[in-house]
Amino acid sequence: MPAHGKHRRPRRNHVSRGLALVGTGGAALSLPLIAPATAGAATPAAAPEIAAKTFTAPAAAPVAAKAPAAPAAARTYTVVSGDSLSLIAHKKGIQGGWKSLYRANQSAVGDNPSLIHPGLELTIHRGSAEAVPAPTKKQEKTERKTTAKAKKSATDDRASRSERRATAPASDAPTGASAAAPAAASAPAAVAQYADNLDGWIRQSLDIMAQHGIPGSYEGIHRNIMRESSGNPRAINNWDINAVNGTPSKGLLQVIEPTFLAYHVPGTSTDLYDPVANITAACNYAADRYGSIDNVYGAY
Repeated sequence: MPAHGKHRRPRRNHVSRGLALVGTGGAALSLPLIAPATAGAATPAAAPEIAAKTFTAPAAAPVAAKAPAAPAAARTYTVVSGDSLSLIAHKKGIQGGWKSLYRANQSAVGDNPSLIHPGLELTIHRGSAEAVPAPTKKQEKTERKTTAKAKKSATDDRASRSERRATAPASDAPTGASAAAPAAASAPAAVAQYADNLDGWIRQSLDIMAQHGIPGSYEGIHRNIMRESSGNPRAINNWDINAVNGTPSKGLLQVIEPTFLAYHVPGTSTDLYDPVANITAACNYAADRYGSIDNVYGAY
């Protein structure tokens, strides 16, 4: 019997179709051995849209309202003997001159700007005390013309009003009981009485000057009268240059006739020797030339 040959069974490599075990330190990890037929990268899910942030500028901090500037501090001035509003305004360099100073202190001074007394407290606003440049000759001439026109206009206006009142028809007058109140209101004020001496003449002149806006004080007028005429209303200078030229100085304040006529104040006598007319015309001239009779300390 023939010997049977030994057949060697071919060794097969067993390949696991399922899972290969990979050693992981004792732990088995299952991995697929066969890649999928179609190897394509999976489309990643769309990235979420990032909402755009809107930049908002921070609100501007509220601007504090600017506090109104504090009013300029006011100073005071105590009137001394020999002072006048014009002289004070000149010394303090007040814009608008004595009229501006009077408006700011009318309640303290009263109705007559020519009557200020030593010890009176005047208010000088800091903003008004600024340096005032000296006027040029042309400016002085223009100011004198303007003043003369204003005085003439005021005089004409007063005359016109007086004429209208005098010629008003009787039919315009109120009748019956309604006329009683206006009649009482329009009753003329009592006429001031002045002594017929130097004191009375000066006081009457000051009242007239106040009505016409002419500055000056009792002391300033009295001081100049005593220097010029010693209080004699009939005084006359027959020896100076004015006398040589045929126009001697006359009266209490030694005024020459051309000056008296140029500066005569309506409502006063046209007699150069009249004390009140002489004083008032002289003060009117001094106000135009020097700012006030109070500023005159010598021949003028």
